[in-house]
Amino acid sequence: MTRDIPESNPDPDPRVTPGLEPGGGVPPGETPPGEASTATGAGPHRPLKRGWVRGPLAIIVVLAVICALFFLVFAIVVDF
Repeated sequence: MTRDIPESNPDPDPRVTPGLEPGGGVPPGETPPGEASTATGAGPHRPLKRGWVRGPLAIIVVLAVICALFFLVFAIVVDF
């Protein structure tokens, strides 16, 4: 089973493309900019609440102490 797909060039012909100046340039105001270079992000800036780091920091400290105790006990039991 074959499909009849027309062979067309996906690139537009610059001679018939609207909005192009001679030589292929685009006049100012013809197309919008690709992105706003002065934008800071989506929506208003909301600073983080004070004290948000206490929970994650406490978890990291507890895990570090557990790892240190594990290796200390391992060193005592193996007795190098």
